[in-house]
Amino acid sequence: MKFFIDTADIKEIKDLAATGMVDGVTTNPSLAAKSGKKFVDLIAEICAIVPGPVSAEVTALDFDTMMKEAAVLRKIAKNVTIKVPLTPDGLKTCKALSDDGTMVNVTLCFSPAQALLAAKAGASFISPFVGRLDDVGQDGMELIDDICTIYGNYGFNTEVLVASIRHPMHIVEAAKIGAHVATMPPATLRQLFNHPLTDKGLKAFMDDWAKTGQSIL
Repeated sequence: MKFFIDTADIKEIKDLAATGMVDGVTTNPSLAAKSGKKFVDLIAEICAIVPGPVSAEVTALDFDTMMKEAAVLRKIAKNVTIKVPLTPDGLKTCKALSDDGTMVNVTLCFSPAQALLAAKAGASFISPFVGRLDDVGQDGMELIDDICTIYGNYGFNTEVLVASIRHPMHIVEAAKIGAHVATMPPATLRQLFNHPLTDKGLKAFMDDWAKTGQSIL
């Protein structure tokens, strides 16, 4: 499974990229606004840090303007992925861009039917929002399972990018189902390292080593 981080915080991206665990970055207008930076400059800076796909979302809602915005964004770097909403105009944009060789991430997916449309439009990634479905009493993981099954049935190349992740078990369950990518906040990625038995075991090792009075250096 690929790990993307869902942030526009350059400091966080640099720190986590150094671990070798970051395969890409996703952003959205809300995250970009929090950065306080000019959007094009922000995306360029992220692309220079992470060589994998970096999602840059259009803000227009109509096809013509989406295409104009995508023309600007795709010039930033080769690893820019144009992010479009799962709307008729968004899918039309997805089809035009993917036919031209541009990576496209179709976002705000909440049903298997929507995911099927995105795959047929040639999306590189589909972003189903599991946390937001859980919030309204639906099972987000069931959606991931359905999408993976449908894509497997027909050999679609679209990768399932699990989004709106709230905790480590979302990632584990998505990996068990077979999702290709999980995008998560930096704090959630850091949670994957944690286990009380690891901490306990490390403390015991260090205590025993200290008793020897030795030093490797």
